[in-house]
Amino acid sequence: MNKFRLDKTVFKAQTVAEADESMRNYLNYSAKERLEIAYYLTSLAYGFDIDNPPRMDKTLFQIKSHRD
Repeated sequence: MNKFRLDKTVFKAQTVAEADESMRNYLNYSAKERLEIAYYLTSLAYGFDIDNPPRMDKTLFQIKSHRD
């Protein structure tokens, strides 16, 4: 998988029209490529290794019936 780089020096506040134009650039990528970019950025934001993501702790969740 390609390693995408998050260039933090190019951030700027945008108008709605500017943000819309930036989003159109991503439409040139396939859905798979956009998901890879999103997953990579998520790994950067949460600080986990993209090749070894953390496992979900399933002991924190419970299933309850809404009928009671």
